[in-house]
Amino acid sequence: MRRIPCPVCGNDEFVPHWDCGEFQFVRCRSCCHLCQNPQPLAEDVRQRYDQKYFDYERENDVAFLNLMLLGLRDVAYERWIPDLPQPVRVLDIGCATGALLEFLAGKHGLAVQGVEVCAPAARYGIGRRSVPIHIGTLEEAAFAAGEFSLVHFSHVIEHIPDPRGFLSEVFRILAPGGRAVVVTPDTAGLQARLFGRRWRSAIADHLHLFSRRGLSQLLGQCGFSIVDQAYWGGLPQGTVPRWVKRPVDRAAKRFRFGDVMLLLAERPRTAAEPGG
Repeated sequence: MRRIPCPVCGNDEFVPHWDCGEFQFVRCRSCCHLCQNPQPLAEDVRQRYDQKYFDYERENDVAFLNLMLLGLRDVAYERWIPDLPQPVRVLDIGCATGALLEFLAGKHGLAVQGVEVCAPAARYGIGRRSVPIHIGTLEEAAFAAGEFSLVHFSHVIEHIPDPRGFLSEVFRILAPGGRAVVVTPDTAGLQARLFGRRWRSAIADHLHLFSRRGLSQLLGQCGFSIVDQAYWGGLPQGTVPRWVKRPVDRAAKRFRFGDVMLLLAERPRTAAEPGG
């Protein structure tokens, strides 16, 4: 285990927030960011993404693909993809079995690349879907500066030990005018407020849990501009009757209190480097 400063504001003072038994989430005294602190070492976290994790991803890859596409359509991705730096090259971080890569290459004819730490899932994508996937972390892939027009990562940043370093690397490999699609649970959403430590995203694999405000702040510090956002997930399936769930889900999307948020961030074409 290691102790970390807050990745959003740099503060090193935390207070207990959720006791989840074998692990706990603490809250930054300064900006209220939630994280596990102390947290497992990165090499120990990586070992969690094994054959069992691949089986889970493989079993749900169609459902996960459909959810990712719904999020992308909420921010009208087909409308702005032609305006991205050319030629358009897409990176999906945490691409699992490569389903989104296969879709974007097949439907839109885009050049695609994946990154995945779960070796069995990556090998499945390479062998069955014929998409290029680097097995390892984003940093280990060592892509060239400005190599990509679009970087997508869905339900990834909450698993990353150093989200600030991760976003800085995403910024580096994006071409000026390129965009990043970030999808992650929202601690300011209705479900987090209702369920607290029993929230479905308060799990051991999630080292960081962001609010819209905190993630927007961190993206800005790393050089990005937020250009769009979307939210979904009002109440969990099976907790209330459908006639209650449906209007709450619609309201969560419209009024931005959904369980999950998507932030569409852009690397400005002429802005100085972060900290410049």
